[in-house]
Amino acid sequence: MRVRLLVLIILLALGGLGFEAWRVVTPTESLRRGPLIVDVPAHEGVVDVARLLARADAVRSGVGFMALSLARGSARALKAGEYEIPAASTTPDVLALLESGRVRQHTILHPEGATVNELARALETERLANAADITRLATDAAFLHSLGIEGPSVEGYLFPDTYHFVRGMRPDEILGRMVQRLRAKLTPEIRARAQERRLSLHELLTLASIIEREAVAPDEMRLISAVFSNRLRLGMPLQADPTVQYATRKERRALTRADLVADHPFNTYRRRGLPPGPIASPGLPAIEAALNPAPVDYLYFVAVDERHHQFSSNVKQHNAAVAKYRLRRSARVR
Repeated sequence: MRVRLLVLIILLALGGLGFEAWRVVTPTESLRRGPLIVDVPAHEGVVDVARLLARADAVRSGVGFMALSLARGSARALKAGEYEIPAASTTPDVLALLESGRVRQHTILHPEGATVNELARALETERLANAADITRLATDAAFLHSLGIEGPSVEGYLFPDTYHFVRGMRPDEILGRMVQRLRAKLTPEIRARAQERRLSLHELLTLASIIEREAVAPDEMRLISAVFSNRLRLGMPLQADPTVQYATRKERRALTRADLVADHPFNTYRRRGLPPGPIASPGLPAIEAALNPAPVDYLYFVAVDERHHQFSSNVKQHNAAVAKYRLRRSARVR
């Protein structure tokens, strides 16, 4: 009788182990249907991680996950973070992923002409950072000093590019990486050419950012640069609408007459010279245009369609171009 009982116990134990082994090597129903995203908090022990994975239906057995991690000696070495677990993953696959620390990356596009505020909204949409935290840090004096930025903000110092960030990065790490990308792009040759034009790095980025926001067609960048360079040389106000949009926080919206007379350091209708800092992130073509304006005497330009401008050398020509453009526009409205 005792022998039969012992045999029964052994068979049940073997059956239980076999079932547990089946659960370990078999994907969950959720993973059969597709990938899962699981966020593993920092400082969690293997027991809590196993429970989290089981609740998320990433593993069939939390006990099996713990046993496997103990057997592999990785129970104390699991990496926190946001993971995308591929479809059809088994418990060993899930464990290997957490051992590797290959956390999910979020792609953030920061295009030419984008502002810090636009970046902050994009980061918040991806749940990578709070928008208010990004905009607050962007003007933090200690943070700017640590990066060697002489202006009032990181505006213009964030290189436009495609970035891959992971959840859990601090705002200073995100902005710092983007500033370092810009530093890497500003070669000694670019810096030397800026000095030849008597432009500091800050002034170069400021001018390039205005060119970036004014130009739509790439082939007009050097012409627009010439207009602003000529105006600066003659002591004329730049009268650049994008600087007023930046001052009034209207970004890409139409301006009113009241906006144009607003007393603000970034209003280049009221203040001569360059504004206190960049108004957006300039790309390398805009920086190149700021360093190499077209050899023309243009002082004015007016938009004739959504991409192109009419350039003029004097007020008479400019007024005629403006009248012509307004006549076209009114005809289209009718």
